[in-house]
Amino acid sequence: MKLFTGPLSMFGAKAQIAALEKGIAIEAVMVPFDRDDNYEPKHPEVLRINPKRQVPVLIDGEVEIFDSTQIFEYLEDRVPDPPLWPRGVAERARARQLEHMSDEVFFPHVIKLMGLQHDMQGEAAVAACAACARFHVQMEHRLVHGDFLAGPYSFADIAFYMAQVFADRKGAGMTDATPRLLAWRERVGARPAVREVVGPMMRFLASEGRPVPSSLQSHLGQAASA
Repeated sequence: MKLFTGPLSMFGAKAQIAALEKGIAIEAVMVPFDRDDNYEPKHPEVLRINPKRQVPVLIDGEVEIFDSTQIFEYLEDRVPDPPLWPRGVAERARARQLEHMSDEVFFPHVIKLMGLQHDMQGEAAVAACAACARFHVQMEHRLVHGDFLAGPYSFADIAFYMAQVFADRKGAGMTDATPRLLAWRERVGARPAVREVVGPMMRFLASEGRPVPSSLQSHLGQAASA
């Protein structure tokens, strides 16, 4: 099984973590990445398989798919145990919705911040940070009765963990206003599969002379073995 991803691909990291959590042997192919955060030149396999021209792309024999959520679903079907969606129909639906919200509701605010690093006190950046903070509060409420966002540890946790990593990098990190969520971040971040993927990302940032947020400094050490 081969995964085309990149050194700072949030969506690729989601897929890598999921594979590691399931004990799936996977070859991560890092596509070219330039200083302007562009994946250039485009890898020919990425161009061939994904009309959106983006990573991640997964190849498993005759199966060729793209999009981190679709890869999640494929990995779950391919290796059902350990499960990374809840077993119950309603619980699974809630977890899937949370995974979708991380990508499509929360992360767009982070994308806005990526283009506003020169003006973090401006109206647009302040509004994006406030939107991230409101989402943090929503996730805080999800943790009132458990350690993870949707019952057992799931793809929902993987998705939001990676999204908040990038939010923290771009100035919209968590605060003491969400103590349960801070504890959740420590629990998820300590998982060997997460450390194995996030560690190289943080070391890549450091090697490029880019800042690594204090909450992610622990990932600069030797990556754990999943």
